[in-house]
Amino acid sequence: MLTTKSLPPKPRSPRIRNELTRLPRLTWWRKFFRRAITWIARILTWIWTDTQVSGLENLPERGPAIIVANHLGDADLVVGLSVTPTIVEIFAKSELYDLPMLGKLMDAYGVIWVHRGQPDRKAIRAALQALKIGRMVAVAPEGRESLTGSLEQGTGGAAYLAVKADVPIVPVTMTGTENKQLFGNMKRLRRTKVSLTIGPPFRLRKVSDSREAIHQGTETIMRMLARQLPPKYRGVYYFENIEKNQIRGESNVNECE
Repeated sequence: MLTTKSLPPKPRSPRIRNELTRLPRLTWWRKFFRRAITWIARILTWIWTDTQVSGLENLPERGPAIIVANHLGDADLVVGLSVTPTIVEIFAKSELYDLPMLGKLMDAYGVIWVHRGQPDRKAIRAALQALKIGRMVAVAPEGRESLTGSLEQGTGGAAYLAVKADVPIVPVTMTGTENKQLFGNMKRLRRTKVSLTIGPPFRLRKVSDSREAIHQGTETIMRMLARQLPPKYRGVYYFENIEKNQIRGESNVNECE
């Protein structure tokens, strides 16, 4: 079993393909396709999971906003899309583009292809543009699907976007979507119990030093996610008695009204 100390480094995209990365245009066809994908996600989620959703009232009806979420398994995106009532821009690793069916579907949906393990300026510009024109952007701040089944160390991308665009952050956490558990139940024709929690939006407090702002912001984002998760899912952000007042006292967070 992998432990925090034995984890391999965060992945790095083997090829740079800048021609893939752009903010997708919301044509009538793409809007229709996204709605169709959303309905398919709802059907699949209903068939294969028993999903309990809490905090749906915390999800803004429109952007700009950044949705940050933990990443346990392949079903995270499907479950997330099934409960999201609005259009969300999604980051996807560029390696998926070459998968025969999935890559074409994701490109048709209009994801923001990102090259992991390096500052992908085109992907960052695309996300900032989306936020500027009032869209929502979803980010998995761990930078990969968790190898431990709990929170890994966060990366700075989500905090950078939040600081640069000065927009609210919506924390979303899931449990029960681990591949081994979910796919194992599917083979037995069983539904998997899944929980999805949407926390209150918050903003990062402004810090004069940009590097420190991103560092503090990343810690704040990850601890806000940890606060919503059961202890066994908190990983490197596990600490006793996570309370709202403790988080606010220790971090640079302003909760939105």
